[in-house]
Amino acid sequence: MNRNGLPFLLPMLALSLAGFVLPLALLGVFSFVDTSGSPTLANYQRLFADPFVLSVLVDTIALGFKVVALTTLIALPITLLYWHASPALRRVIVFLTLLPMLTSNVVRTFAWIVILGRQGPISQALVELGLAPAPRSLLFNETALVVVLAQIELPLLVLPVMAVIARSDGALSAAAQTLGAGPWRILVTVLLPMMAPGFLAGWVLVFAGATTSYVTQSVIGGARLIYLPQFVYREVGVLFQWPSAAAVAFVLLAATSLIMLAMTAAARHPRLAGHA
Repeated sequence: MNRNGLPFLLPMLALSLAGFVLPLALLGVFSFVDTSGSPTLANYQRLFADPFVLSVLVDTIALGFKVVALTTLIALPITLLYWHASPALRRVIVFLTLLPMLTSNVVRTFAWIVILGRQGPISQALVELGLAPAPRSLLFNETALVVVLAQIELPLLVLPVMAVIARSDGALSAAAQTLGAGPWRILVTVLLPMMAPGFLAGWVLVFAGATTSYVTQSVIGGARLIYLPQFVYREVGVLFQWPSAAAVAFVLLAATSLIMLAMTAAARHPRLAGHA
């Protein structure tokens, strides 16, 4: 690090220390004490001995992977269109990708309530097409939650891939085509390896956002679908079990961090880094 730039970093470091490191350390202390303040490991022992809590943890991680999979399926055509687009069209694609981020996740989540509601456009279209006998709500199930989270997190996957594409050599696909490779072979052997670092970076962001999105999970999933963010809220806001909630929060943080570190390590693999 250049020592001349250190004074400019000090405000950011101080803010990170006060707003992240210290609260996280305090949360860690709470997770190792009981309600009377005595040191104990009972919070973690109770957590790993409870099948319900373990099932909630598994469901939360599974939700993150499902959202990553659906977001990838949606992002791939967009990134391929960006690859083949002219500079003017690329600017339009970037603008349309950034446009949803101008509103908060809360606003986008409540907009989906209207879309998926009993009187929403999807329900009415199903009735008009004869695919449903009467209007019905499409909310409060995991399928709807995965779709909504995929739409909300989509820019976090598309933008890193676009950044990789923007600085990539367009002559690679032309050379492959000159050598007789067809469109599918170019996609598999040239484009996908080139986009892989961007996808891996985006998967880290999408997974983290999907597994920790309390508002969207609560509003779209409803009370029947319980994930760790809602579980932590119940422990704190309903049962007032701060030590137990701190332990659950640390388990969620550790589980998601390990998965994100694995994705980050994969993105830094020499074979993939060579395409970035």
